[in-house]
Amino acid sequence: MQNSRRKFLKISTLGATGAALTYPVVAKGISFFKNEEPLSDDKLTKVATVCEVCFWNCAGWVYKDEDNKIKKIIGNDIDPHSNGKLCPRGTGGLGMYTDEDRLKHPLIRVEKDGEQTFVEATWEEALDLVVKNMKKIDKKYGKESLALFYHGKTGPHFKHLFQYWGSDTNAKPASAQCLITREAGYIATYGAGLASPEPTDIRNTECLVLIGSHIGENMHNGHVQDVSDLIDRGGDIITVDPRFSTVAAHSSHWLPIKPSTDMALLLAWIHVLINEDLYDKEYVEKYTHGFDELKEHVQKYTPEWAQSITTIPAGDIYKTARVMGNASPKVIIHPGRHTAWYGDDTQRTRAMAILNAILGSWGRKGGFYFAEKFKLPKHPHPPVPKPKWTWRDISQGKHKLAFAGITNEIIDHALPEYKGEHKVKGMFFVATNPLQAVPDEEKIKKALHHLEFVVAVDTMPSEITGYADVVLPEATFLERLDDIRVSQHKSPNIALRYPAVEPKYNTKPGWWIAREIGIRLGLNDFYPWENFEEVLDWQLKQVGSSMEEMKEVGVKHFPRTKPMYINEDGSHYFNTNTGKIELVSTDFQEWGYDPLPVYKSHGEVPAGYLRLIYGRLPMHTFGRTLNNPNLNDLKSEPKLWVNPKNARIYGLENDQEVWLKNPKGKVSSFSIKVRITERIRHDSVFLPHGFGNKGRIVTADGELFEMSRTYGRGISDAEMITNVSIDPETGGTGLRNNFVAILTEKPTKKEVIS
Repeated sequence: MQNSRRKFLKISTLGATGAALTYPVVAKGISFFKNEEPLSDDKLTKVATVCEVCFWNCAGWVYKDEDNKIKKIIGNDIDPHSNGKLCPRGTGGLGMYTDEDRLKHPLIRVEKDGEQTFVEATWEEALDLVVKNMKKIDKKYGKESLALFYHGKTGPHFKHLFQYWGSDTNAKPASAQCLITREAGYIATYGAGLASPEPTDIRNTECLVLIGSHIGENMHNGHVQDVSDLIDRGGDIITVDPRFSTVAAHSSHWLPIKPSTDMALLLAWIHVLINEDLYDKEYVEKYTHGFDELKEHVQKYTPEWAQSITTIPAGDIYKTARVMGNASPKVIIHPGRHTAWYGDDTQRTRAMAILNAILGSWGRKGGFYFAEKFKLPKHPHPPVPKPKWTWRDISQGKHKLAFAGITNEIIDHALPEYKGEHKVKGMFFVATNPLQAVPDEEKIKKALHHLEFVVAVDTMPSEITGYADVVLPEATFLERLDDIRVSQHKSPNIALRYPAVEPKYNTKPGWWIAREIGIRLGLNDFYPWENFEEVLDWQLKQVGSSMEEMKEVGVKHFPRTKPMYINEDGSHYFNTNTGKIELVSTDFQEWGYDPLPVYKSHGEVPAGYLRLIYGRLPMHTFGRTLNNPNLNDLKSEPKLWVNPKNARIYGLENDQEVWLKNPKGKVSSFSIKVRITERIRHDSVFLPHGFGNKGRIVTADGELFEMSRTYGRGISDAEMITNVSIDPETGGTGLRNNFVAILTEKPTKKEVIS
């Protein structure tokens, strides 16, 4: 396929013409067959599973009858992620299996009568074509020029395949947007990151501070349950958010901050805690480095100064700082997720880490515990070849704290104007849709048009399937085996996902697809096994368990080998240059970054525009969950939150249809209905993430693939985001400096395209 001829395949001319935190967010189990007589559990067979509707990966049980029909999914009682309860996403996960919109068989792009279309293919045909093009790219440019973008539990199967073959050019979109800045900030402060689930001891805390963290909407199950318990106990919750979120409604303090000014508030809180002697003096003296410099640094950041920046009254800043100080050390400034916002995000998370440090919460009961993770041995394989270059050569020269590939930077190396030595000429997309997940849609399209080969591996059709040369349909998590879940928690534990049913249609598990490609590439020595179950059984037997045991228990706990909290009577070593918590970062000093966080203005909202705030809905995670029939029943249509002040300016009414336009002239492809509410600041609008799907293809024989429940419904936030703020330390991609105007009349086709 010539790269200049790749078109996004929509409708082929050859084919048809064609919430609230009470917290009602967890459940023991939901039956999906309401009109059938209930069956007792002793008439059902249960199969261990690990949910993949979101990254929290709760362990559970799938119950099925004698006809192999799934009847319900419930949580595993001994799983610390779920505590025996699944959220609506988890109990509704069966919809991923039953959804008739799924990708059903391999598809290959062909040209027929001068038009591009897809045709159904056998697995042999599809995989042979994949391998043929991988070898072609290798011969012309080198293996490193084939990049992998991945997400979820399937991703590691393909990451290993690429590494076995000789390419380490890979990235997870979630890294640059979600965790990279947060982890870098905490590592610079404590010498340790947070990983997932975050080791926050919410069950024992007295004060929880949430800064742009929407617990109850992001549905991080274990934390949602912990916060529910905190509410029942009457603990303090301080929520900082320009939106009156679900958790804000249950908070003792809601601070509707002006977007992009969070650093000012954090520095003002530190100012109050130090100047009013509310910090943990003994802890700070014993465990920290650079307190005197910090004290001097924050003197100018008074609450009165912060009021003029954040619009939060100085009195509220004093009051909430005192609430934290009085709760110390049983206080948590929650680190949050999706922490790349404005371009100074490593420094902002550093400020949050410093705040936790002076409150004495790190390694203390009611603050942060020391999570422990069990280690499973790696299955033996030959030495992995060393690539000529990797993602590190692309990112680490510019961003010293980048510990993973940056999606946007790899895409930059696929653009035709890139003339350097690290060219990207082909891409695999595994369980991720870059048109929804990666900022700057137009740049991504440009890169896709000029790639020589594109593969999409997924369960559902989406925008990226329309750009692929080969589409490989994956089985859902209920139909496949994956790596053992090895998670950190208060007790080290592992969990098994076992296939509850056979894959529907002509879909295959990710491990099978990756292995089949590997065998065709001649990597037989890396795949000496026939079934991935052999690998897992070998791993488990090395640690005194087995597949048979894991099928019976689902989750297995192991004893801790280190204390959960700091030993107050002894010393504690932190993995930093000084061996202490670094309030002043010595690494940052050496590398030329600010050693202490500094407030920097991110500008004002342009005249005539509103700041675009986006986020999750409780029943949805990513774009593909929107089409899940069970979850779509809970929320099928998004709404744009608009403050009454702006509704008057624009002359809007509830449920009125509107479109959005950004300062670069980009107009939304679809419309959205308005929700007029005081729950959003007057300078902002809120847009639920993941809607506005445009993925639709018709094959040469007229077979339609689309997510029918969500196609064209609502506006894609990714489509509106064209300004990306890059974090200098990590390369994290901040997306919160984007703005939109509201259009009340339907734009012309020409306006949308422009």
